[in-house]
Amino acid sequence: MGNEIRIDDLASPVLNDIQKMGIDYGETVHTELSVEAVCEAAIAATGLSDFGPEDFRERLQVQLDSINADPDRTGLGRMLAFGDDLKYAVNRLRIRDLLKQHPEILDIKIEKPVIVIGLPRSGTTNLVNLLAADSRFRSMPLWESYEPVPDPREEIPADGVDPRWTRCQGQWEAMQAGAPFIAAMHPMNPDHVHEENELMAPDFSNYNIEWVARVPEWRDYYLAQDQTPHYEYMKTVLQILQWYRPRERWVLKSPQHLEQIGPLMSVFPDATIVVTHRDPVAVVQSTITMLTYGARTAYKSTKPEWYRDYWTDRIGRLLDSSLRDRHLLPADRTVDVFFHEYMADEVGTLQRIYDAAGIEFTDEAKAEVAAYQDAHPRGKEGRVVYDLRGDFSVTPEEVRTRYTDYMNTFPVQIEVK
Repeated sequence: MGNEIRIDDLASPVLNDIQKMGIDYGETVHTELSVEAVCEAAIAATGLSDFGPEDFRERLQVQLDSINADPDRTGLGRMLAFGDDLKYAVNRLRIRDLLKQHPEILDIKIEKPVIVIGLPRSGTTNLVNLLAADSRFRSMPLWESYEPVPDPREEIPADGVDPRWTRCQGQWEAMQAGAPFIAAMHPMNPDHVHEENELMAPDFSNYNIEWVARVPEWRDYYLAQDQTPHYEYMKTVLQILQWYRPRERWVLKSPQHLEQIGPLMSVFPDATIVVTHRDPVAVVQSTITMLTYGARTAYKSTKPEWYRDYWTDRIGRLLDSSLRDRHLLPADRTVDVFFHEYMADEVGTLQRIYDAAGIEFTDEAKAEVAAYQDAHPRGKEGRVVYDLRGDFSVTPEEVRTRYTDYMNTFPVQIEVK
């Protein structure tokens, strides 16, 4: 097992050499964060030019304006933002091109998926990876989510390793070097099962950017828009992935779905929904520690209190929306999973999910799950020790007052006192 990790420089980071080099380099580069710059770079990278419906430009403009308006963003942070948007624009071009060549992809059925929704840092990642260990399920590893359509100009090398996997592994190694505690808080290795809202990113509409930038303007814009078209876009990309590697049933997960239950059920009406529940204070302290730690290279100042205030409220918005729309979930295909019960009995929890989904939890599936558990023991990369009072000048009780309605509705076990 890994050791306990205490990050004691959140407010005044002590940078390692790689972080210093990255920041210094970023200040030597002029990064133009504009819609045209992103689109022109994507066209140059792919040789394609048909982005499909042009409405994405408005959404991309709002995202870029939000980052451009923040003078605290470092040159490196601007480079990273441009790189993300370029990746998504490239993916959009390739998705569009593939669908023009193979319109039959749009006839592929995505039937009866099992979808895990719940707060970030509430066990959703562990749970979806356990489900995905069952080889009957189709899941989406990180490397595939980053580049759902391969570059048609690339060939699989003699070793059989997809170039997309190799690129993702390189990014993971760079992340570990530049932010060495990330592995303990949120593994991003290529085979790690990722969230499907990544597939909405080429349509430039999801909440992902909130995890890498301080963009309340984007949050307000995004929450004011009907997200159903972007969930339809995500389903289209799932059809593409199914076309490449067919399986019968998908297993998916994203905390974003908590505030988009209407669009989710509209697009996947026959889904089995797994709702995870955890003490929101445990979620907040984990989230804000991770994001404040990650801000040391993207921003000139880490502003722990900003993350405290923003994410205390953001988690509250997710929960409020989930309470508002709870009635839209199918009663006979919804499984509530409480974190403390899941930690005490992972296999029993899986059995309840399989029963609700109408799938036999076979001996073979149990063996595959057990093999995954053996290979991924809890705390393998170390356990982060959190300190709300010392790092964020707030008590657990003060944070918890934001979640009174949720706590009165679901009997979550209080973890942080």
